[in-house]
Amino acid sequence: MRWFRRKRVAPPIDEVTAYTRSYGERGAEVKPVKLPPRRPRFPILTSGEELRRRFEERLANREEEEEK
Repeated sequence: MRWFRRKRVAPPIDEVTAYTRSYGERGAEVKPVKLPPRRPRFPILTSGEELRRRFEERLANREEEEEK
């Protein structure tokens, strides 16, 4: 007598097949649209040195505020 039965492994499916199984066929009223890239929210720091310098400035400002 067997206690454990092997489960059949389903073959992998591609993205189109998975979408069709999940949502059904795409109707004519659905149209994919390409969006332009989002603008960055914050200016990007140029280097790690700039990041370190700004961090040190924030620490110095925090120490000044604690002294008050």
